[in-house]
Order: sequence, then C-alpha cells, then structure tokens
Amino acid sequence: VQLQASGGGLVQAGGSLKLSCQASGSIFNINAMAWYRQVPGEQREEVARISNSGITKYLDSVKGRFTISRDNAKNTVTLQMNNLKPEDTAVHYCYAVIRTTTSNYQRRYWGQGTQVTVSS
Repeated sequence: VQLQASGGGLVQAGGSLKLSCQASGSIFNINAMAWYRQVPGEQREEVARISNSGITKYLDSVKGRFTISRDNAKNTVTLQMNNLKPEDTAVHYCYAVIRTTTSNYQRRYWGQGTQVTVSS
C-alpha cells in the first residue's frame, strides 16, 4: 500500500491550496483518513481527520478555513485550505488506517510529505 500526496506549494497569505492524496495497492478497506503537518523541531500535529462515514474533525486553528473530504470509490482524501496564514507553513502528510487484502488487521500508513509555504 502506498499513499501518494500532491498539491503543496508557495502561496501568499490569504490564498488557497488544495492537497490531494491517493491510496493504492492491495486495499481491502480504509478506515480513517487524515492530514498532519510538521514544522522542523516540533511534533507532528493532526490538522484534519475524516472517518469512513464522513465525520470530520479539525484542529482549532484551521476551523472555518480548511475542509477535508474523501472519495471512497477512488481511495482519495483532499484538504482544501483557504485563507492561508504564515503559521500554516509546514510539511503536510496524509495518513490512512487501512486493512489490506492479505491481513485481518488494519494499520497506519503515511504518505510522503508535501511542503506548504505561506508568505506574509
């Protein structure tokens, strides 16, 4: 199983970016999907999470600005980020809890990081 993230970049404060992540491989089902971010020297923090039934949860500082969504048929999760602020600058990682076709158990998977830089 692999998670392939895309969509990072450089944007001015107040701008928007959309991150996408697609899971591929021998997937039986996907439970929660999420986006995390990490600034050098700090712990990775969860930005937004969405359950397989569509229930969402957001970091307080991004509520009202970010929207997480998923397409279960395509095994994708998307993070629409609006009104970006310099403090949103970080490497962003997609995350999913997946059960593969060869296991009775689910485990956590991470995508490669994608850099989001917001200039003031």
